[in-house]
Amino acid sequence: MTDVSAPGPLRRLADLYARALRVLLALSLGILVVPVTMQVISRFVPFIPHFIWTEEMARFLLVWMIMIGSVVGVREAGHFVVDLWPRLTRRQAAALDLAANAAILVLALAFLVWGWEYTEFAWWRISELAELPLWLIHIAWPVSGASWLIFAALHAADALRVLTGRDT
Repeated sequence: MTDVSAPGPLRRLADLYARALRVLLALSLGILVVPVTMQVISRFVPFIPHFIWTEEMARFLLVWMIMIGSVVGVREAGHFVVDLWPRLTRRQAAALDLAANAAILVLALAFLVWGWEYTEFAWWRISELAELPLWLIHIAWPVSGASWLIFAALHAADALRVLTGRDT
């Protein structure tokens, strides 16, 4: 596994962004508990009204949690990594990391490009129940793609440094 927390202004900015994403992930999980709990309790307690907006809010939060979690997974090199060969040299591991990050970069570009088209499609539409703008949920795809690009590129740069012998 490569170290993406090496010094440099871009790395420090990426570290700050990753910390902010972790905080957002924790907050969204905490917030998600509220509408889901309201849904469950209102089904079994007759004096609590059925709130229809809770389902949509839970769906929006769940999508964002999944996308933010995938970005954090890419940042920590754990989401898309499967250890098939446990005993690799440092250079072999770097070559494998480079190949994995190249695949992530391709997927990230697809999410960025087609995710933006997906967001443009929803730009002037609103959700049915909560009447929220749909771009709020659709923009999660290009934001995730751009974030994957940043973190996968940093991992790929680390792997290239190892392969070229510039990393001691």
